Amino acid sequence: MPSLEWNEKLENGLARMDDTHREFVELYTAVAAAAPENFLAAYDAFVEHTEAHFAQENRWMEAVDFPGCHRAEHDRVLAVLHDIRKRVANGDMFFARRLVQELPAWFENHTNGMDAALAFHLNSVGYDVEVERFVPGEEGSEKSAAGCACATLTAENKTACA
Repeated sequence: MPSLEWNEKLENGLARMDDTHREFVELYTAVAAAAPENFLAAYDAFVEHTEAHFAQENRWMEAVDFPGCHRAEHDRVLAVLHDIRKRVANGDMFFARRLVQELPAWFENHTNGMDAALAFHLNSVGYDVEVERFVPGEEGSEKSAAGCACATLTAENKTACA
């Protein structure tokens, strides 16, 4: 079975984002390891965290006019999580088991793609995620709608549109 473990490859250089992602990994691990009689409680904790996690990133994206492709992915994932919750409550574990198998690959891709672009963009425009506002006087601290439409991220080079 696939597993999800926190490692430096999942870090995006924003402490608040990285802490939230670390908690996501911990709660996923609890769901994956839950005994059948404890599954729903672990799953509910995971969904509650994921709702807050995505709401946090959505606030940041809205504040900097980041493109909606990232938010749309959050919305799709939450719709799946809520649908699976209903199924589990009715005794159907099939899709819950599939989610446990598929989520690690999705999370790694999302974190290293969309979240990495968001983290880079937030830093580029001077948005402080700790206080959720632009930091006055910092170079580039102005609203910009670059985001995933123009950020190019690689392990060696992180650049954004000029």
